[in-house]
Amino acid sequence: MDSISNMIIMMKNASLAGKANTSFPYSKMKNAIAECLKKEGYIAGLSKKTKKGMPVLEVDLIYIDGKPKISEVDRISKQSRRVYMGVKDIRPVRNGFGVLVLSTPKGIISGKEARKEQVGGEALFKIW
Repeated sequence: MDSISNMIIMMKNASLAGKANTSFPYSKMKNAIAECLKKEGYIAGLSKKTKKGMPVLEVDLIYIDGKPKISEVDRISKQSRRVYMGVKDIRPVRNGFGVLVLSTPKGIISGKEARKEQVGGEALFKIW
């Protein structure tokens, strides 16, 4: 199974169900993605906790006027097909209302930051 897909789908489903927070197994990659989403304003906070002796990442979700901030996600690069984007290929998502998350040599960053830093990389997913 694809752990990044599971993570973003769990966040989407929890926000659509009206949950205050959600948790999933911890990894450095998931932590970096959550940090990027926090910086972009899609999640309120994150913390690493231990449940049943295993580390988990707990994410606090954001709601605006009772509507979830995360309404849809679209996984781009999958295990079966990797998608890479150069700087010129990075476009705004939903006319600037969404975020493209990339894995670059400078770490996990959003599409806006990647254009600013002039780096390309593997397109992980879009979120809006």
